[in-house]
Amino acid sequence: MHHTENMLASIRTSMKAESIDAFIIPNSDPHLGEYVPNHWRIIAWLTGFTGSAATVIITDSFAGLWTDSRYYVQAQNQLVGSGIGLVKPVLPDNKDYMEWIIDNLKSGSKIALDGRTFSIGSLRKLKMLSEGKDISINIENDLISELWTDRPSVEGSPAFDHLFAFCGKERATKISEVRVEMKRMKVNFNLLTSADDIMWLLNIRGNDFKYSPLLISFAIVGEEQILLFADENKIPVKIAREFDKLDIVILPYEETAGMLSTLSAESAILITPGTTSAALFSSIPAGMKIIEDVSIPARLKAVKNKVEIENIGKVMVKDGVALTKFFFWIEQNLDEVPMSELSLTEMLNHLRSEQENFLVPSFSTIAAYNEHGAMPHYSATSETDSVIGQDGILLVDSGGQYLDGTTDITRTISLGKPTAGQKKDFTLVLKGMIGLASAKFPSGTRGSQLDISARKALWEQGLNYGHGTGHGVGFCLNVHEGPQSISPGTGNDSKTFIEPGMLISDEPAIYREGEYGIRIENLIICYKDEETDFGRFLKFDTVSLCYIDKSLIDTSLLDQKETDWLNSYHSGVYDKLSPYLTSEEKKWLKVKTDML
Repeated sequence: MHHTENMLASIRTSMKAESIDAFIIPNSDPHLGEYVPNHWRIIAWLTGFTGSAATVIITDSFAGLWTDSRYYVQAQNQLVGSGIGLVKPVLPDNKDYMEWIIDNLKSGSKIALDGRTFSIGSLRKLKMLSEGKDISINIENDLISELWTDRPSVEGSPAFDHLFAFCGKERATKISEVRVEMKRMKVNFNLLTSADDIMWLLNIRGNDFKYSPLLISFAIVGEEQILLFADENKIPVKIAREFDKLDIVILPYEETAGMLSTLSAESAILITPGTTSAALFSSIPAGMKIIEDVSIPARLKAVKNKVEIENIGKVMVKDGVALTKFFFWIEQNLDEVPMSELSLTEMLNHLRSEQENFLVPSFSTIAAYNEHGAMPHYSATSETDSVIGQDGILLVDSGGQYLDGTTDITRTISLGKPTAGQKKDFTLVLKGMIGLASAKFPSGTRGSQLDISARKALWEQGLNYGHGTGHGVGFCLNVHEGPQSISPGTGNDSKTFIEPGMLISDEPAIYREGEYGIRIENLIICYKDEETDFGRFLKFDTVSLCYIDKSLIDTSLLDQKETDWLNSYHSGVYDKLSPYLTSEEKKWLKVKTDML
């Protein structure tokens, strides 16, 4: 019998014993972040499906997996023989897993889940959908731990100091700033459930997540004391002593909910509902005033300080050198060396690893050849790995975690003679990227208001892309890190004001299904521009450094300002990167960055 069928049978036995009619398994951990440690990858263990986005629903007669369209092909292949089916929501209803459950359960049914891995926001939605249907929801059901006998332990090695030379602000100063904001917001506590908030606040980093240098932890910031819930063995003695001076108390990770429940019911606490689990939320004492908003550290760390900005400039040079060597190597060896999407990923990771202060890639590299580039979040596997030919379009989206910053950059290059259609598409995307990079806007502008700057050229041709234009980027933290974003959406991130010091991606695109994808991405930092009688105006400075493939540009579609911008950008790329290149690489880059 297939492993999954065995496990399904055992889960259903437990469900029957506890009168559970539907069991929900999300692909998440107690921190509800983007990257899930192996210890919590229950869906991969149970089903064999390894995609990042998934939810499994189990009833006595049904087992189904919901994921998004980028994983449909992968899921169909990986679920074969498992007894779990792939569920594709059908238009026009396009119902998600929650709506499916409510539609398919009878009155008096019981839904169960592990509240440690389910956000309070999701639980509220499920409760809202079940109103008036006599369906109960139990959030204290762990049906997995006893079955998963070879479950990976929580990974990682000791935490380490993130030095002042990199971060530019002492932990005592950051703690003081957070408490000033707490006082302004009239809260006594700030519950921190995102590990990146805690790492920033305490100036430490860890190794518990694959692509982000984070330590698995929770924290409660009080007016006088900070409770840090983490594996004490991962906190070196030197750091523990420094914590003690600041009244930072280290407690076992498992005691978070218990300590939360002991807080005074007469006090007020700030929580972030998107990253606060239902289990933790239920531990907050009844009667306690709860303020729901973005955490204070999240807002503060979104604005980079002077030292961080200086370091970002340095890290972009290192990252640009690695990218230049990568693309030079491809062009010089395309006729001689067999290449595939996976081998290119390995080569780029190797070149980055040679740079000073490099830690790990900041996400799974996307090396996508021809039609694979049309899938925005494609990541090559041994089953999908394409051989790179001498003609076609190659899209490479990659980034690195360095002690002195985090990078994320996309370049699309031609490996042969591009068609007129490819050049037109590329140039329209380029116009959008330049449009946002060149934007000048008044203080108080939201990301949603800036999004059109990157889409205008595409819209005028009846074209568009289905994802946001820009996301916030952390500093030796998460590569995707709000609260700022540039998107047409109406969520809190796109409503956030863009402020000086914010680091954001600029990545318009176009995708031709079955043919190719084109995306050009740079990171941009917001700065003050000028003060006029009409207020303070802001601008962006592009910090990523890598040539843009001129062979894909239809110059007739660029206006003079756009041409000037590209020439100026390329001049900066050459000037900043060439001192670190070999003579052959330098000559090659000079041609790539010559004026249009």
